[in-house]
Formats: sequence, structure tokens, C-alpha cells
Amino acid sequence: MKMLKAAAALLLSTTLAGQVLAADIDHPECIAPAKPGGGFDLTCRVAQQGLMDTFGKPLQVTFMPGGIGAVAISQFNTTRTDDPNAIVAFSSGSLLNMATGKYGEWTEKDVRFLATAGADFGAAVVQGDSPFQSLDALMEAIKADPQAVVVGAGGSVGSQDWMKAALLFKSVGQDPRKMRYVAFDGGGDAIAGLMGGSIQLYMGDVGEMVAHMGTNVMRVLAVMSSDRLGPPFADIPTTKELGYPDAEWTILRGYYMGKNVSDEAYNAWVAAFEKAYADPAFAALQKDKGLMPLNMAGDELVASVKTRVEKMRAIAMEAGLIK
Repeated sequence: MKMLKAAAALLLSTTLAGQVLAADIDHPECIAPAKPGGGFDLTCRVAQQGLMDTFGKPLQVTFMPGGIGAVAISQFNTTRTDDPNAIVAFSSGSLLNMATGKYGEWTEKDVRFLATAGADFGAAVVQGDSPFQSLDALMEAIKADPQAVVVGAGGSVGSQDWMKAALLFKSVGQDPRKMRYVAFDGGGDAIAGLMGGSIQLYMGDVGEMVAHMGTNVMRVLAVMSSDRLGPPFADIPTTKELGYPDAEWTILRGYYMGKNVSDEAYNAWVAAFEKAYADPAFAALQKDKGLMPLNMAGDELVASVKTRVEKMRAIAMEAGLIK
């Protein structure tokens, strides 16, 4: 049996290698549309390490800062629309920019979404001694008075973090535009604001809460995911199970390609990621990079992105962020 499994694995590896060669992917590259460091860099490093076995060498990581992804999407809609070698890192923030027109004429219809690197999830966080010891208590206060709770996060109105709060407000019939929202320069400043009492609710990400789990400093009231996460978040309820199914927010990290890339090249990349997903080492890599497993490639990701962008666009229009 072991010999059969080994033979099957060898056959799969050989087949994938053949697909890669057939697609003329001879200089695999990941574009990080930002300066070194940060989420786009991290996303490319996942591909660089996770696909090494398929390509026999690490992907080249190229940095292309400008407009939080605007320069990259412009280039891949002008001079590199059919480049079979290059994938571009994106995030839920990129999708929000597409939904709200911050990339100009380029939208989600102008790229081929390829695969995911992993995910993080939104989280509703309060001080450890907050009077809101449950999400229901918080939501009752917001339902009674949309300005009863001061909300803050590391992003301006219309940002990804603001969107998380907007979903919570909408889930109890409140207009997000009535929210008392404080914008900070980043998550660290927002957490300091929470601890200092200038805000009562921090809309953060579960990944940044790892260091605070098991302490009484902060309390995660709920995770904005459809299913419960694993340790150290296993005991934290989800917004869905608490009765707020529309208040979900996945911080998706993944890759797209130029819209005119051949099906042969696109499918070869999809196969490479699917091979990686089946390897336990990829799950270990995600954990090492602070990501949760969320593995989608090809048509499954395309469908998911379409749904996410439509939801973002609807919220943005309702909030008056776009017309």
C-alpha cells in the first residue's frame, strides 16, 4: 500500500511538472504590490516557499508599490495581460478597492483570480473588564442607540476595518453612517486606544489577538467567521452561531493573473496550488505566517470573490461611499 501511495505521489508530481513545462512557465514570479514587509510580501512568501517543489526553484518576488495595488492591476491590464509566469498578490482590501472604484477603471472583472494563500478573520474586541461581556450585550446597546458604543480600528471610514463594524450595525438594523467611529493609523494604535478608553469596541483581526489570548487584558467577543476556529480561538463563538449570519468578514489573501492568460497556464498554476494544499507542509507554512487554512483555487475562488465583491459594493453604496 505504501508503495502504491508513493507511486501515485510520484505520478502526480510528474504530471504537474509536465503541466508547468507545457504552459511555458519558466520564470515563475510573484508580484507584491507594495514595499517589502506587510501583507502582500507575506502572501508572496507563501507562494515562494509553498510552490518550490512544483517549480524546482523558489518564485522570484518582485515589489511593485503604488496605490495599494493600483499600479499592479494597471500593468496587468496593459503590458502584461497574458504573462504566464506572473501571479499578483491581493487581499480583501484589494477587493474592496475594486468594489469602490479606487483602482479607476479596473475592477474584479479585469483579472483572473487564481488561488488563496490563507486567511485571517475579523474580530470584535473589548477590554477585559468591559461592561459588554458578550456580543449580544454589545449588539443590544447598538440596537438601542447606534451612538452608544464608540468604535475604532486601524483604517478610515470605508476601509476594511470600518466595513466589519458596518456589518455588525446592519445586522441589528442600524445605519452604519450613524456609527461613532475613530480611525487610527494602525492596529497597534487602535489597541492602545481601546486600552486607554478612547474607544469601547475594536474591530480587529483574530491573528493579532494570539499574543493576548489567555490574559484578562482584552476579550474577543466573537470571531467573524462561519465556523469556529481551532486553538487558541476554539472557545470563541462566531457571529454566525450567535445569530448574526451576515456579520462575517474573512480577510482573504491570494493571487490573481492577467485576464488574457491562456487556460493552459492558468490551469497549471491552479494545479500547482492544489498540489501544495494537499501537502501538510503547506498547512505548517500557513500557521508559521500567521494565516488560517482557507484553500481555494480556480473556479471555487472566482465564485467566492464575486460574492464578496458584490457584498462589499452593496454595503459601500448603502453607506454613501459610492454612487
